[in-house]
Amino acid sequence: MTSDSLTQKRIVTVFGGTGFLGRRIVRRLLEKGFTVRAVSRHPDRVAALFSLDARAPEAIRADILDPASVALAVAGAHTVVNAVSLYVEHGNRTFERVHVKAAADLAAASRNSRVEQFILISGIGSDPQSESSYIRARGRGEHAVASTFPSVIIRPSVMTGPDDTFLTVLVRLIRLLPVYPLFGDGGTRLQPVYVGDVAEAISHLIDRNDPGGSSIFELGGPQVYTYEELLREIARQLDIQIRLIPIPFEVWSVLARMAEFLPAVPLTRNQIDLMRRDNVAAADLPGLKQLDIEPHYISEVIRAIEQANR
Repeated sequence: MTSDSLTQKRIVTVFGGTGFLGRRIVRRLLEKGFTVRAVSRHPDRVAALFSLDARAPEAIRADILDPASVALAVAGAHTVVNAVSLYVEHGNRTFERVHVKAAADLAAASRNSRVEQFILISGIGSDPQSESSYIRARGRGEHAVASTFPSVIIRPSVMTGPDDTFLTVLVRLIRLLPVYPLFGDGGTRLQPVYVGDVAEAISHLIDRNDPGGSSIFELGGPQVYTYEELLREIARQLDIQIRLIPIPFEVWSVLARMAEFLPAVPLTRNQIDLMRRDNVAAADLPGLKQLDIEPHYISEVIRAIEQANR
């Protein structure tokens, strides 16, 4: 049997397959010849997202909070990827429920279905001891999954790309605002990573089909910036003069608390908590370099964002 036919027979189920990262994982796996199930609570979005692609994934309706639909989605899969993310809590969709209990339940369902490889998307800075409910749930989720199923844990830095909620917003606001507010003194260190590079890393790990076992990868871009340096680099790429003003984190927290009552939340306390701490890949953990992936520079991503918005 050829390697191509072996790849086609390996089914990959991607939970969160229509999300910012998930849909790029799905697309990259399809390009490599895998059979892919894109799992979503809204499977109608799958057809719309992949209508122009040469191949389309199988659209699966499932909710990570519903064990019965989860069991059906993972049945017969070789690899399961949990790319489900939750940044704002709504009703029973809490950080603890989604990132801890449901993540562990998905890992257990995968184990029971004899899935060979389980990949969890987490984030740099995940910490089960954090005072932030979001960061704490991410850290607790890693432990819950790893103790249920030997897993590959992927921790990206802040991800960038057209239609992201970070760099795209910064580009737009720097064009609009005569004065730009800093988080604190702007000294938080960031290592933005292109979302396409993260998707490529995950597809690479699936493609090489390593034997089961736990491992952690931290994925950062080619350059580390302070938040102030990042804003100045964006302004330089846009050929704009920028004025920056420091705003204490305490003020941001108050603003975020009020913003969370709005219908469309522009800023959350969890985002503020994330910006209080450095978001840089650990030197002692494998990353893009070990996967032979050449990361995109921020200038390339800004150009892609500008082209997408024309």
